[in-house]
Amino acid sequence: MEALMAEPLITDDQLAQLLANGARSAAGASIDPKPVVKLFTPDAGATWLITEADPEYPDRLFGLCDLGLGEPELGYVSLAEIRSVRGKLGLPVERDLYFTADNPLSLYTKRARDARMIVTD
Repeated sequence: MEALMAEPLITDDQLAQLLANGARSAAGASIDPKPVVKLFTPDAGATWLITEADPEYPDRLFGLCDLGLGEPELGYVSLAEIRSVRGKLGLPVERDLYFTADNPLSLYTKRARDARMIVTD
């Protein structure tokens, strides 16, 4: 029986969009893009809404980060570090295959601060 391949955390198309957003930001443009990808721990409360990747260091991502402690914040995170995260049952971080952003990051940030957690519904 053929082994099932795990879904990548970030697809090539998503990475291209993240890098494009990162390039616009690095060029000094004031941007408020929609999140490109949502990552989460299936067995813990962590969630990341990622909007851009640093063109010079693609492992460095920017977005709304919520480690499940009631204090979501905007910031940079390492993709390698996200890949190393495990929840209570030892499950790795996953990409929400059904997430499509309807709003810019600023609105998700406001909602997250009000709710003390990332809300995407």
